[in-house]
Amino acid sequence: MVEVFTDSGNVQGSVMGQMTAMGHEQVAFCVDEQTGLKSIIAVHNTNLGPSLGGVRMWPYANEQEALKDALRLSRGMTYKSALAGLKLGGGKSVIIGDSRTQKTEALMRRFGRFVETQNGKYIAAEDVGMSPSDMQAIRKETKHVVGLPESDGGAGDPSPFTAYGVYMGMKAAAMKTTGEDSLEGFRVLVQGVGHVGAYLVGHLVREGAHVMVTDIHEQSLQKLAKQYPVEVVAPDAIYDLPMDVYAPCALGATLNDATLDKLRCSIVAGAANNQLADETIHGQRLMEKGILYVPDFLGNAGGIINCYYDLVGYDAKKVEHKVEEIYSTAMKVFEKAELENIPTYLAANRLAEERFMK
Repeated sequence: MVEVFTDSGNVQGSVMGQMTAMGHEQVAFCVDEQTGLKSIIAVHNTNLGPSLGGVRMWPYANEQEALKDALRLSRGMTYKSALAGLKLGGGKSVIIGDSRTQKTEALMRRFGRFVETQNGKYIAAEDVGMSPSDMQAIRKETKHVVGLPESDGGAGDPSPFTAYGVYMGMKAAAMKTTGEDSLEGFRVLVQGVGHVGAYLVGHLVREGAHVMVTDIHEQSLQKLAKQYPVEVVAPDAIYDLPMDVYAPCALGATLNDATLDKLRCSIVAGAANNQLADETIHGQRLMEKGILYVPDFLGNAGGIINCYYDLVGYDAKKVEHKVEEIYSTAMKVFEKAELENIPTYLAANRLAEERFMK
């Protein structure tokens, strides 16, 4: 069953209130008993083009938690694409479930039929809990999907470009804080070493940074420690460690009331979406603490850039060049924040809104 909630439809005030407050155009829900699919597609804004955003599969505690994530993530995609200069809107989808134990091809294909009901207003891509092979299964039911394996004519895993963009943003932050963009000798803590985090570690190690890593999955840590000379730290100890850069690359909201009281660094630059638990409160707190924040939707735009070129005609060199522009965009954000005496997240928001707001 699919229900579509739009700005002209009737729906419970709590859902509609959240949509209105965050400026969403549409939210769609799908429940399929046969496959076990419970999913939400959130379309935030399509002024610049169709909404493109990843599919996230996660064992949310309840439907409200899943909805909140979909709404926040889709809004972030609008700002991300706009700030990156892409002709795309913002959307996101979530599937409630454990990707390690509950994912099946039948469930993926049923989700593909759900995407097809959006008639191209939403284009699916890879996110947490998904892989290029999952995109293949979704593609069997809809053409509105990117991130297929290269063997199928797609651009493949966008993770390397996402990591490269975070790396560019981090180097720009180093330039702003020290006058040099080298990260050699920096103590960098990477929280979450999945696909993106692992690629980021590679860039940092090759530049000579001292890299500390943590993850809730011990297997991922052990694999990375065999590949690179990294320091493994316990997840519950990271906020007490002295570091130059904190790089959150797992789930969001790790910058909150509890962690900001402890965090000892000069730069925050990571791949996770929605790193600020409360944008207004915690963005201001970072500024007051003298921590330079690379807004998440700026630094992690490499993946959406890769997906965009998958749509319009793929060229890896063009993608790389576009991702490298994250460095100069970050410098513009830092300059605007300094001139207007505002947090960097707000400076980035305003630059993005200049493009997509009509």
